[in-house]
Amino acid sequence: MQHRSVAELMTREVVTVRADTSFKEVAALFHRNDITAVPVVDGQDRPVGMVSEADLLRKEAVLPDPEDRHPGRWLRPEEQARAEAETAGGLMTSPVVTARASWNVGEAARQMDRHRVKRLPVVDEAGRLIGIVSRADLLQVFLRHDGAIREEIVHEVLGRALWLAPDTVGVAVQDGVVTLAGRLPRRSLIPLIERLCRGVDGVVAVHQSLDWTEDDTRTAFEHPHAYRTGGS
Repeated sequence: MQHRSVAELMTREVVTVRADTSFKEVAALFHRNDITAVPVVDGQDRPVGMVSEADLLRKEAVLPDPEDRHPGRWLRPEEQARAEAETAGGLMTSPVVTARASWNVGEAARQMDRHRVKRLPVVDEAGRLIGIVSRADLLQVFLRHDGAIREEIVHEVLGRALWLAPDTVGVAVQDGVVTLAGRLPRRSLIPLIERLCRGVDGVVAVHQSLDWTEDDTRTAFEHPHAYRTGGS
C-alpha cells in the first residue's frame, strides 16, 4: 500500500519573511500572493515562527470602537505585546510546528490536529524550509476516484497483504465509502481487513457484512477440553 507523501502534496515555492519584516509588508504579501500565513525564517532558511491573518487581525481587535460603543478586546500581556508588534518577529507564533517531506498524509494530519494548526512548514534533515503543506493539500486524497480506491483494496489489501483469493470478498466503493461482503476463512481477519481498508488514501468509511468459516477468536478458556488428546 502506497500512501501519498507530504512531498507529493506540499507547495515548494514558499513565500517567507524575516523577523524584521514590517507589519505592512506582511499584509501586502498576503494580498499579493493570495495567502493567509507565512513562515518566518532565519538566515539559514530555518523556520522560527509563523505569522497568519489572525495575528494581523489581533491589532484591529484590541482597538476601541470609534463610536465608543465597545471597548477593545482585553488580552493577556503576551498577547497584547503581539497585538502591538510592528514586525513579523513580534507577531509570529513560535516555536513553529513542522513536518518532514517523507511523512504520509496521516502523519501530517495528526500533527496538525495535535497542535491545532492549519498548515505545516516542511523541513529537511538540517531544519531548512523546503515547502509548506496545508489542510487543503491533505484533503486532496479525498478527491481520489472510487475506481482507484477499489483497485488498491482488491490488489494490495486483499491480494498482496492478506493473500485472499480474488472472489473471497466483494468490494464496492461509492463516494469513498467502502462496502465489503463475502465469506472469510477466519473470523479474526475481519477487523484486520477493516483497519487496512481505512488506511487506504481516499477512504471515507468502511462498512462490511462479512461472514466466516472458522471462529478463531474464541479462547481456550471458552473450550476447556479443546486441547485434550484422550485419556482421563
